[in-house]
Amino acid sequence: MTHHRRGLRQLLKDPNLVTRIEAGWVDAGLSEARVAMLGYAVKLTKAPGSIVEQDVLLLRQAGFSDRDILDIAEVTAYYAYANRIADGLGVPLEGWIPED
Repeated sequence: MTHHRRGLRQLLKDPNLVTRIEAGWVDAGLSEARVAMLGYAVKLTKAPGSIVEQDVLLLRQAGFSDRDILDIAEVTAYYAYANRIADGLGVPLEGWIPED
């Protein structure tokens, strides 16, 4: 998780936004589209069997194309897969990843 936080800091280049996201992304001041995307990703991660057509419709209403939605689902699924493999094998964090 720490390496994801570092990556987010580097990507956003806004330490205050990162702090707000860590405190609670729903109320962090993100766009409606980002909140919809993250809500979908959280649901897909925590309860994949509960995804219904309405979840996809909410993403379309937030402005995402079908290709965007496919990308969101694939990236979410890939991270879940990769993290479970790494955790399941006890893979430690890479030493070359800087703290900040």
